[in-house]
Amino acid sequence: MQIKVKLEDGKEVVYPRGTTCMDLYREKTTRDKELLAVLVDGQECDLNAPLPDNSNIAFVDFDSSQGARIYRHSASHVLAHAVKRLYPGVKLGIGPAIENGFYYDFEFEQPISSDDLKSIEKEMKKIVKEKLPIRRREITREEAVQLFKEKGEPYKLELIAELPEDQIISCYEQGDFIDLCTGPHLPHTGMVKAFKLTGLAGAYWRGDEGNPMLQRIYGTAFPTKERLEEYLHMLEEARKRDHRKLGRELELFSLHEEAPGFPFLHNNGNIVWQELTDFWRREHRRAGYEEIKTPLIMNRSLWEQSGHWDHFRENMYFTNIDEQDYAVKPMNCPGAMLVFRSKMHSYRDLPRRIAEMGVVHRHELSGTLQGLLRVRSFTQDDAHIFMLPEQVEEEVGGVIDLMDRFYRVFGFSYRVELSTRPDKAMGTREMWDKATSILEQVLESRNITYRLNEGDGAFYGPKIDFHLEDCMGRSWQCGTIQLDFQMPEKFDLTYVGEDGEKHRPAVIHRVIYGAMERLLALLIEHYGGAFPVWLAPVQVCVIPVTERSHDYAQKIYSQLSDEFIRVTLDDRNEKVGYKIREAQVKKIPYMLIVGDREVESGQVAVRRRDQGDLGAEDPAVFIRQLKTEINEKSI
Repeated sequence: MQIKVKLEDGKEVVYPRGTTCMDLYREKTTRDKELLAVLVDGQECDLNAPLPDNSNIAFVDFDSSQGARIYRHSASHVLAHAVKRLYPGVKLGIGPAIENGFYYDFEFEQPISSDDLKSIEKEMKKIVKEKLPIRRREITREEAVQLFKEKGEPYKLELIAELPEDQIISCYEQGDFIDLCTGPHLPHTGMVKAFKLTGLAGAYWRGDEGNPMLQRIYGTAFPTKERLEEYLHMLEEARKRDHRKLGRELELFSLHEEAPGFPFLHNNGNIVWQELTDFWRREHRRAGYEEIKTPLIMNRSLWEQSGHWDHFRENMYFTNIDEQDYAVKPMNCPGAMLVFRSKMHSYRDLPRRIAEMGVVHRHELSGTLQGLLRVRSFTQDDAHIFMLPEQVEEEVGGVIDLMDRFYRVFGFSYRVELSTRPDKAMGTREMWDKATSILEQVLESRNITYRLNEGDGAFYGPKIDFHLEDCMGRSWQCGTIQLDFQMPEKFDLTYVGEDGEKHRPAVIHRVIYGAMERLLALLIEHYGGAFPVWLAPVQVCVIPVTERSHDYAQKIYSQLSDEFIRVTLDDRNEKVGYKIREAQVKKIPYMLIVGDREVESGQVAVRRRDQGDLGAEDPAVFIRQLKTEINEKSI
């Protein structure tokens, strides 16, 4: 008996029945990159799986998203195997691949420390050296329950209990280790060539505070030692740029136990915040937006009407006023709907673009809080565009142009994702299909490459997400454009058309910065705290060399201050080298050194943070050039 398969180059090949993907793999070893797994009719599959008849075959390597995930998932199993060897009484949680790495959750009899990671790594290397075959086993539900009951794995039993009755249960085994897993995996442990355990943290089982606290071991893995070392170097650079560390050092913000998840902005951080806000306001006025401000707390009935009560209640905060339930707003949308509904609109009034820098609160689990990246109170630069159905494509395009303008100023490149209907959604599938099709048309008409993100839309509509890439190649999700035909129905929003009848407007929900706190974290790390001049909390530091030049330094300081340049005067009785080094540590863009020579010539010695000495300059010329740099928002 023979089978026919079609390879990724379109060629159809006949093989004996029972031929495995590994057999094809051996034929393909002339390729430059090592093959890790196979796609059979688009589904990920182990290399040692038998080939089905009339199937389409494509191989994946590490440089594909599937290949990297499979590689790192296999590394997580090597980690779990090593931990089981060293700590036989440990209970296994889960161990998925994540972006740039993997983790595994464990319940140890006695908590381990970071010092123990070296011995675990050493045991992992032994397992890799053994080149243990990784085999898939499909078993019945009863066999799975019996197996993991015998092994004393309560967390695995909980996962099995929640699997659908008709789901195939599979395990993967390597040597004396077996784990509940859907796979796929590498053919043997020896293919995990370069790895590093990168950290240890606490994690509630399944992210629920009511569940036991486990220990999560993080790691990363690459196919070569060189690529691993490059990544570890990037991680070290990221540690230096950590916004929490720089936030303290540069006095930008602080976090306090008295208010977990609620950050405090200091003067320096507030200056950056205000500059970002001023830029946002100018650009939005130019783009035809009006700005509103809506209440922080609104009645429960509003949130029931918007759908948040049913779809988002677990993330909200509540209070009681005059024996009525109120909610602290988790989103700004309902407030904008009420503002629109407060007057009658004609078709001639549309589109109406309403923006708000709105503070929102969401209940995040304490274990998920992370500096400014994950907080409980944050400001969103929301806007809601109310428009005629025929204006949707043009308005979505206008928002894309505005986003591009903003991201270009900060020096970000970005990628785009289109997210579709989630399982828990409002409205009919027809309405969702219509909205999704419109967003697809806009992206394709502008030749924007995008990735489809199935099932990740908002509960009221599909969305386009913008993922910014920072200077270290890391991705941050910030901007989003959500097309909504649901809220106008929920809030009975109407306009009077040319025919004199009432019609429903369409609505775009969009943010450009996203959460302001998250953007601030992103910018701190992107610039390493060395903000461009227009954002820098202090733009210039005037440094007199001796006491004789203090009066002249004060004059220069006053000239800069009068031009609304953010300037400090360091007239302490310290050596000039010490003062320069301190200004460098504070990442002040410009230092103006004034000594006897500058007093006599009426000039200043200009020093730039990233270039060193630039020579003498007339103060008026320096101020003019600096203001140009600020106004142009030069990076």
